[in-house]
Amino acid sequence: MISATANSIFQRAIEEYHVHDNIDHPIENPYDKSSLEHLLYLKCWIDTAQWHMEDVVRNPEIDPKEALYWKRRIDESNQYRTDTVEYIDSYYLQQFADIKPLEDATINTESPAWAIDRLSILALKIYHMLQETLRTDVDEVHISTCQGKLDILLEQRKDLSTSIDALLKDIGAGKKFMKVYKQMKMYNDPNLNPVLYAAGK
Repeated sequence: MISATANSIFQRAIEEYHVHDNIDHPIENPYDKSSLEHLLYLKCWIDTAQWHMEDVVRNPEIDPKEALYWKRRIDESNQYRTDTVEYIDSYYLQQFADIKPLEDATINTESPAWAIDRLSILALKIYHMLQETLRTDVDEVHISTCQGKLDILLEQRKDLSTSIDALLKDIGAGKKFMKVYKQMKMYNDPNLNPVLYAAGK
């Protein structure tokens, strides 16, 4: 089942990121570049670094110039994340290229890769919520509250994992079909963002 593989890789990526806990530490992806595993590790590493960028930019005492720097880093990271999700979908489109959908086949609300994207974010939420339950500088109310949230996140991961595995099984059986729309982000495109193309005149 792909979810078990993905969850294991996500956990590895998060733990290895936190060995250095440095946004700019080079990605040391242990998987073959042509493999799905490589994309899954890369995806979660991007998410993990961006998680910490989001922490930095929310510092209420941050200098406005520094905040702008991080906002632009986050925009760049978001584009990298989106590209990686689309690479994962391309992998599945190729994998299922020879599958002929049944006449009553239906489309899912999201592609396999965008569901896997949510699974990666869940892995990060679980990791960081677990850290909150291990703190020694907070009271029992904080620990108990975070434990309750962690339990919900773990249940959510279980449900999402089951759904992803079922979706891929149904696509493979022709019961569902993939239809991928490339993300048409406009704010980074100098031809589509009116502020950017006005500035270029």
